[in-house]
Amino acid sequence: MSRVAEVRRDTLETQIAVRLDLDGSGQVKMQTGLPFLEHMLHQIARHGLFDLQIEAHGDLAIDAHHTVEDIGITLGQAFARAVGDKAGLTRYGHAYVPLDEALSRVVVDLSGRPGLVYAVEFPRAQIGTFDVDLLHEFFQGFVNHAQVTLHLDALRGNNAHHIAETLFKACGRALRMAVSADPRAGDSIPSTKGTLNR
Repeated sequence: MSRVAEVRRDTLETQIAVRLDLDGSGQVKMQTGLPFLEHMLHQIARHGLFDLQIEAHGDLAIDAHHTVEDIGITLGQAFARAVGDKAGLTRYGHAYVPLDEALSRVVVDLSGRPGLVYAVEFPRAQIGTFDVDLLHEFFQGFVNHAQVTLHLDALRGNNAHHIAETLFKACGRALRMAVSADPRAGDSIPSTKGTLNR
């Protein structure tokens, strides 16, 4: 079964197209005007083994807020479509990822309910010219539309780039675990409710 989704989002602030293949090999093609965000999204794709294409045009002359948030929204919509009814999937995923002095933990539940716990503090407000507050906006947009529960904990670190990178790498690995088939589950939905879509 193909787990591929394509989504377009067009507003007066942004125009975004996302193509996501959950059973890829980590191939990435992006054009967003936000090199640091692209670097982070590349981590999700590579460590999740997802093929990901994103083309985004936003009102970057104002700032990056709308573009970052709307990329999160559109990627979340694509994820929800690609994952389908979640039959036979593991449902839960987790990962710890270090990068030098930084260590982050990410835990995900394909619950059908949006929930974000973001326990992350950065030692400075910007990485290059990228406002680190926007990372929260990205993840909030993603969970609201992917309909997942996501816990992100930056456990330690003093280099802001390292902290961000561990979060995105761990997110990719946790998502890969959650969307993987459970060989014992067959086609059953991993919930006593019988559904994970409401």
